[in-house]
Amino acid sequence: MTDLGTRAEGNGTSLLLRGLRKAFTDVQAVDGLDLEVERGECFGLLGPNGAGKTTTIEICEGLTIPDSGTVELLGLNWRSDAAELRQRIGIQLQETQFSEKLTVEETLRLFRSFFTRGISVEESIRTAQLEEKRKSRVGGLSGGQKQRLAMACALVGDPELLFLDEPTTGLDPQARRHLWDLVDELKQAGRTIILTTHYMEEAERLCDRVAIMDHGRVIALGTPQQLIASVGGEDIVEFAVVESNDSPVPKGEGAPVGHARVDVEMLLGIPGVQSHRVDAGLHQLAVSEPHRVVPRIFTALTEQGMHLSEFRTHSATLEDVFVRLTGRNLRDE
Repeated sequence: MTDLGTRAEGNGTSLLLRGLRKAFTDVQAVDGLDLEVERGECFGLLGPNGAGKTTTIEICEGLTIPDSGTVELLGLNWRSDAAELRQRIGIQLQETQFSEKLTVEETLRLFRSFFTRGISVEESIRTAQLEEKRKSRVGGLSGGQKQRLAMACALVGDPELLFLDEPTTGLDPQARRHLWDLVDELKQAGRTIILTTHYMEEAERLCDRVAIMDHGRVIALGTPQQLIASVGGEDIVEFAVVESNDSPVPKGEGAPVGHARVDVEMLLGIPGVQSHRVDAGLHQLAVSEPHRVVPRIFTALTEQGMHLSEFRTHSATLEDVFVRLTGRNLRDE
């Protein structure tokens, strides 16, 4: 990507939101939102469906008018600087509707014509790895190929500020890794990237900071490492149990079907166990020093007459932070 040189220099704020509000007939989609994204930063905006992140992004992109609040991009605003902003930002929507009768090359030439400066069509085709499809009509592309074309269209104007709304949806693992490398190059060139994604490992890999939204507000903000540390334990222990025939603990009402009732208070009393939750019959414990804690968990479950049907551990991730804060997995409807 030799043509994608450095455009933004120095420090400063690329995106500033203050007191942002937007209501629809039946919901307060954005509720007094404050955000600040620094120049050259890859910033992740995460949230369950209905959290308000899509509305927030659309306001930032100039597609939706807020009810109140301040929106500044690169020190400009949509009311008085719309023409300049359109030349300086790039947008990849979650789903882009292209003319299906145009070829890939014709589509990129069309988008390139919207900008006074930018990268060449040839470079954008190489960037999106669409060389073999350059003469193909858009209507014949796969979903992943259309995603790559949307990314190329977002970059053809050589933007300083780039909005990527779930950019790797539909991509195979190799194409996803290529896009990750591309985002790294854009960051190194000093560009600012606002990213939404349903892949938590993507947010951990790419984002300098992450904001988690729910009910129209930011409920957590920090680097991935800071947010993961906030879980309260260094690792997550997950297990499922069934009762043995000689279990001293009766199966209680409300226990998941096919699983036994676990004495949660006993587990929380184990030194090093920080928190407990159950997800579809799978117990999840946030723990520190798992090499010490795991044998104690085994002992406690044995004393309760439980047999393990599943057991695994993993380092705490953004997914664990997300579930703890929202009570939902990122991909839950």
